Amino acid sequence: MTKNELTHAIIGAAIEVHRRLGPGLLESAYRACLAYELRKRGFEVEEEKPVPVVYDEVKLECGFRADLIVNRQIVVELKAKTSIHPVDKAQVLSHLRLLKLRFGLLINFHEEKLLDGVSRIVNGYGD
Repeated sequence: MTKNELTHAIIGAAIEVHRRLGPGLLESAYRACLAYELRKRGFEVEEEKPVPVVYDEVKLECGFRADLIVNRQIVVELKAKTSIHPVDKAQVLSHLRLLKLRFGLLINFHEEKLLDGVSRIVNGYGD
């Protein structure tokens, strides 16, 4: 499965969760349900994966966590808020850099139509 097919499948699972639950719940509820839906579809899912900060030889366990990592390839950051801000996208990009991954999704479940709340984030776009 290509990365594009994988992100498409993740978005499809998120749409199913949103269709059944609707907007207005806490992020933690969406995270648990999306993780369940993805596992049900045969994907490997890590929840609340620690993201250490490494600076030279210093490794800092700062409490950063990626909401979901799917098939050890795609970081999925979930939100349930009125609007997405540039710092939310920067957070995903930071997680990608620190985990040495290339592709991420930022999904805001607070939208009436979930696709309006989906952003694809690429680490090193144009490299």
